[in-house]
Amino acid sequence: MEPARSEYPSEGEKVISPFAHSEVAISPKKGSSGKLFLIIGFSLILVVGGAIAGIFVIKYLNDPYRTLENFPVEKYFDSYSALAGSKFKAEFRVEADLGWKDGAGRLMLFSTQDDPRPMAVLIPPSVSNGIYFTKGQTYTVAIEVKEGGLIYADSCQKN
Repeated sequence: MEPARSEYPSEGEKVISPFAHSEVAISPKKGSSGKLFLIIGFSLILVVGGAIAGIFVIKYLNDPYRTLENFPVEKYFDSYSALAGSKFKAEFRVEADLGWKDGAGRLMLFSTQDDPRPMAVLIPPSVSNGIYFTKGQTYTVAIEVKEGGLIYADSCQKN
């Protein structure tokens, strides 16, 4: 039997590395390429995020109805005279077309989602030009309550 060999060399033995005569083939990494990709990726996210935010801001600022209060339907039916001269924004659903008068415009019956009672709205020719109202369609309308409680449309946009 052979004597047991230790894994570790004893004090007098010389250890020679198997790589002693090899040249170094690995160059040190320069970490800048990873940082470059990170900077480009972050910049791209910022540009896309800024573009999306810009679109929402422009859309919000170009909304002609954003400064108007919602039309208080219940208050209108209780006392329309309290609202005379006021301008509002309303979400109307077409109920019926009551007719057209040259020079005056189109008289329509609308209702709201919250209140099914019909309201007469006069739509001047300048507003109704090119709009074909069909029963059941919904519109965002800038309105003004005038003398006698008749509602006049200042502008109209199909939803």
